[in-house]
Amino acid sequence: MIHQSKSHESAIGHVTGKAVYTDEQRPPVGMLSLYPVMAPHAHARITTINLSGAEKVDGYVTVVTASDIPGINNTGVILADEILLPTEEISYWGQAVLWVVAETDIAAQRAAEIIQVEYEPLPAILSIADAIAADRFHGQPTQISRGAVETALAQSDHRLTGALEIQGQDHFYLETHTSWVIPDGEGHFQVYSSTQHPTETQAIVARVLGIAKNQVVVTCLRMGGGFGGKETQANPFAAVAAIAAYKTGQPVRVKLKREQDMILTGKRHAFLGQYEVGFTAEGQITALAVKLYADGGWSLDLSPPVLLRAMVHVDNAYYIPHLTVQGWIANTHKVSNTAFRGFGGPQGMVVIEEVIDRVARTLQLPPEEVRERNFYRGSGERNTTHYGQEIGDNRLDRVWQELLDRSNFSQRRSEIAQFNHTSVDKKRGLAITPVKFGISFNKVQYNQAGAFVLIYTDGSIQLNHGGTEMGQGLHTKMLQVAAKSLGVSLQRFRMMPTSTDKVPNTSATAASSGSDLNGQAVKDACETLKARLKPIAARLLDLPEDATLEFAEDWIYYTEDNARDNTRKITFEAVVQKAYDDRVSLSATGYYRTPTIFWNPETGKGNPFYYFAYGAAVSEVEVDGLTGMFKLRQVDIVHDVGESLNPLIDRGQIEGGFVQGMGWLTMEELVWDDRGSLRTHAPSTYKIPTIREVPENFNVHLLQRAAQEGVIYGSKAVGEPPLMLAISVREAIREAIAAFGHSPTRVALASPATPEKILTAIEQITAEVEIVS
Repeated sequence: MIHQSKSHESAIGHVTGKAVYTDEQRPPVGMLSLYPVMAPHAHARITTINLSGAEKVDGYVTVVTASDIPGINNTGVILADEILLPTEEISYWGQAVLWVVAETDIAAQRAAEIIQVEYEPLPAILSIADAIAADRFHGQPTQISRGAVETALAQSDHRLTGALEIQGQDHFYLETHTSWVIPDGEGHFQVYSSTQHPTETQAIVARVLGIAKNQVVVTCLRMGGGFGGKETQANPFAAVAAIAAYKTGQPVRVKLKREQDMILTGKRHAFLGQYEVGFTAEGQITALAVKLYADGGWSLDLSPPVLLRAMVHVDNAYYIPHLTVQGWIANTHKVSNTAFRGFGGPQGMVVIEEVIDRVARTLQLPPEEVRERNFYRGSGERNTTHYGQEIGDNRLDRVWQELLDRSNFSQRRSEIAQFNHTSVDKKRGLAITPVKFGISFNKVQYNQAGAFVLIYTDGSIQLNHGGTEMGQGLHTKMLQVAAKSLGVSLQRFRMMPTSTDKVPNTSATAASSGSDLNGQAVKDACETLKARLKPIAARLLDLPEDATLEFAEDWIYYTEDNARDNTRKITFEAVVQKAYDDRVSLSATGYYRTPTIFWNPETGKGNPFYYFAYGAAVSEVEVDGLTGMFKLRQVDIVHDVGESLNPLIDRGQIEGGFVQGMGWLTMEELVWDDRGSLRTHAPSTYKIPTIREVPENFNVHLLQRAAQEGVIYGSKAVGEPPLMLAISVREAIREAIAAFGHSPTRVALASPATPEKILTAIEQITAEVEIVS
C-alpha cells in the first residue's frame, strides 16, 4: 500500500461537494450565529458602547463582551498577551470589540451595524521602521553566532552592505475560519473547529470558560486549507463561540466572511533583513552579519519560533564560516502575525539568496556558480551549520547536478542570451536555486504524536490519529501506513475525524511533520495489534506461537513455506474473530517521539532538526519591459522526499507549494493605509496565483534511491520545503531585468515583485545605462 500513487481519500467528496466541513454539518436545533462589531482604528481607547436599538432587530438574542467571560480573557499561546475581547484599548484596525448573537447570520449582521462604539484615537505603530524608531519590540533580541564575524569581515577581499524588505502573505485558504460549539446542558462542550491544533483549541476554550480540559472535546472534521493560518488563529473564534454557548445555553456558530477573515487574522510575517557580507574574488563567502526584524503585530502569537526558524535558515544551502544573525520582533498595531507554510524559513532564505546575487553581480560571475561554490559539502566543519548541527545526509550536490542535467540548463542559458540580444521590449531570465530545510518542530515538546486503532469482529477497522487533514493528504498517507502495517486492504478502514477524546494531547499539524510523527504512531499501534494476533494465528495454523508469520493481502501467511500459493494461511477476519472469542483486546494506542533533537536557547546551539529535506528549481521567465508583467515559461524541479509514501500526493504538494511561494514573491501584496486599514481584504484587491500563472511546462521529478533512515517507511516531509523552490522565480525575474541593462552590478528588486516593482527595477537599470553612455 505504501510507495504507491493513491488518490486522496476524500477526492471524490471534494469534487462532488459531498465532503462535509465544519459549517456544512446538519445544524442542531436552536443554533445561533455570531457577527463581530469591528473597530475602525489601529490604536484607540474605547470610550462608550451603545447597544440601544440592536435588541429591536428581529432575531437578536444578546451580545458577547469581556464581561461575559467566566474564565480568563486571554488566548495567548506563548505569553498571556492576547486579550480576547478588549475592555479599554483597541490594538489593530478591525479588531472585534464585541460579538452579536442572533438566530440567523442576517439578524446578527443587522444588529451589529446598529451598535455604536465611540473611540479616542491613539498614535499607532504601523511598520517595522516605526517600531525600530520607537524601540518597540516584543521581548529581547536573540542571536546565533559562529566564528569571529567582525574580524573576518575586516579581512575580507570584498565587502557589501544592503537591506531587503520582505512583505507578508495572507493564507487565503478556501474555507474561512469557522467553529461550532454545542453545550450538553451538563457543563460540557462539544467544539467543531477548522483548526490545525485541536488540543490547543481545547485548552484555550477551557481557559476562557474557566473549566477543565476534559469538559471540552474539540473535533476537526477536515479543513479547506490551513497553511499555518489555523494553527493558533482558530482558537479565538472557537473561544468566542464557546462563551456565547455558555451564556445562552444554546449551540452557537461563527463563520467568517472572506473580508472578515482577511481583516481579523494574522499573516505571514513581514521581515526587514539588513546584512553585511565579506567574500573572496572567487565568490566564496567568508563572513556574514545579518539583522532580521519580524513584524509580530500587536501580540506575540508564534513570533518567537517563527523568528528562530528564519535565523536558523538564513544560511539556506551555504556554508559560511563566520556568521552572526540577530533577531527582533517588532511590536506594531496590526493583526498578530502567525505561522505560515515555511514558518519563517522562507524569509531567512530570501535574504541569503539576495546576498548571493549581490556577490555574483559585483564579481560579474554567474549566480548559479556562486551558489554551487558555497554549498555545504564534505564532513566536519564544512558541513556544519552556524547553530552547530552537522548535516548528516547532504544531498545538495546530487539534487543540483541532476537538475542541471534534466533542465538542460547550460544550453537554455545560451539560447536566452541570444533571445535577449535581439529582443528590445521583452527579456528572458533563467535561474536555479537550492533548498535545504530542517524538519522538526522548533519546540521540542511538539515532536510527539499518538494514534488509536480499533478492529471490529467483522475485520473492519477505525483509524484515529492526532493529525488534522487540511487537504494535504495526511489521512491518505496514514491509511496507507496502517494498511501496510496490518497487511490488509484500504477498504477495511474508516478514517475518523481528529478529536481530542480519541487521541489526547496532540501536537499541531504543522512543521511538515504530520506524516513523520503520526505515521510512526499509527505504525506503533498496528504493531501492537499484530503482536496480539500472531499467537492466535499460529495456533489456528497449528504452528508454534513463535512461528514467523506475515500479514499481507488480507491474509496471515506462514512465511517459511516455500511458495505463497501453497503456504499455510488464514484470513484476517478469522483471526480477529478468534481473538475476540479468546478475550484478546482488539484496540491499541500508538505513540512516537522524535529522537536525537535538542536546542539550547541560551547558546543558540543544538540539533533542532531530525533531518533536512533538499530540493532545487529552475525557473524561466519572460518580462515585458513596457508593462512589468512577467510570464513563467517553464519550471523544472528535483525534490528529495525520501522514498515517497505516495508520489501522487507528494507531487501535488510540491506543485502547490511552489505556486504558493511564487504568489508570495511576485503578486500577493498586502497594503495598509496610513490609518492602519487593510486595503487588500478581498479577492478583488488581493491577487493570488491562478491556473494562468502556472506554466504548461511544469516538470517535477522526485529524487530516486533516496530512502531516509529512521523515518516512516523511508519517506521525508514534503509540506513546507517546496514553497522555497519559488525563490527561483524571483531570481529569474531579476535575471530578465538585468538583461535590460549592461551587466549591472546590482539589481534591486522589491518583494513581492509586482509589475509596478518590476517596472521600477527596469527603470533603475536603464537609467544607469543612460548615465554610463
